[in-house]
Amino acid sequence: MSTQLPHEKGFHISWDQIHRDSRALAWRLDKHGPGEGGAWRAVVAITRGGMAPAMIIARELDIRTVDTISIKSYNHQTQSEPVVLSKPDEALMRDGEGVLVIDDLVDSGKTLEVVRAMYPKAHFATVYAKPKGEPMVDTFITGVSQDTWIFFPWDMALQYVEPYRGTD
Repeated sequence: MSTQLPHEKGFHISWDQIHRDSRALAWRLDKHGPGEGGAWRAVVAITRGGMAPAMIIARELDIRTVDTISIKSYNHQTQSEPVVLSKPDEALMRDGEGVLVIDDLVDSGKTLEVVRAMYPKAHFATVYAKPKGEPMVDTFITGVSQDTWIFFPWDMALQYVEPYRGTD
């Protein structure tokens, strides 16, 4: 039994890293949509974590229709059942065909499961994926272990850290 807290096995992501990884995700998605020439109709970000990657992907793929779906599934670092707080217009979404649904991370897959039930033909892409959630995502860039806590740059502040050994 581990005495490690969930945040102690941390993977710290900088703004530069999320930008590079989001661009890599865009490149992987380029020309793979169902539209003419593999075009995508729209990008939908899962708020809040999916907003930065979705913005970068929309820019890289020149997608002008961008919306959000707001789902709450965490209370600080404790995961709970996902609740849909707001969603895109049905005329935009239909069954999701041609729509990229973007999030920063798939953890357990519960959030994406809810959204996939709403839009079964959408393409689900995340920047990072944990093993339990991988079956719910169509495309991702980096896999991390289930027990890793990812620290995103929007959750962090710079501060002094004591060295491991000594203070000289």
